[in-house]
Amino acid sequence: MKCFSAIIYIFLNNIQVPYRLSRIERCFRGIKNFYARKLFDNVGENVSIRPKTKISYMKNISISDNSSIGDRSQIIAAAKIKIGSNVMMGPEVLILTQNHNIVGQNKLLIEGGVNKKAVYIGDDVWIGARSIILPGAKLNPGIIVAAGSIVVGKEYPAYAVIGGNPAKVIKYRKESDQDVLNE
Repeated sequence: MKCFSAIIYIFLNNIQVPYRLSRIERCFRGIKNFYARKLFDNVGENVSIRPKTKISYMKNISISDNSSIGDRSQIIAAAKIKIGSNVMMGPEVLILTQNHNIVGQNKLLIEGGVNKKAVYIGDDVWIGARSIILPGAKLNPGIIVAAGSIVVGKEYPAYAVIGGNPAKVIKYRKESDQDVLNE
């Protein structure tokens, strides 16, 4: 049964329904999420996994309510990935949970094996287009990741705006919208 669900999900994942056809797009998303729930660890309500997203090890991924993964993103979940509620990801985001170990000169690199680390993305996080999230990254609630950033495997403070290679805190989100408007 999982094999059948995977085939249907992969087929649906390659169909793009324009946002302007909102009623059809919502219905289509509901069907896609029905099959995603059979394959992922958890898929919340109103989740949007945009077309042509490549996902490995679906059973290790949990996505909470109202979250979206952008077009052509790639997720390799050899370890657990938890995506909170109200998370927005731009197109072509890459999330990795494993990396090769570095070994001494007396051993071939290919013999070093891999190291797996979970990735945590908190509630109300916005990840800009073409960002890379590396193994062990912990994005606490309210973080904004600037487009094209490389987020290394460490914990980032809540409500920070981070960016760069490697990503560093640029500033923090303000308490109110008025503060942002006056900047």
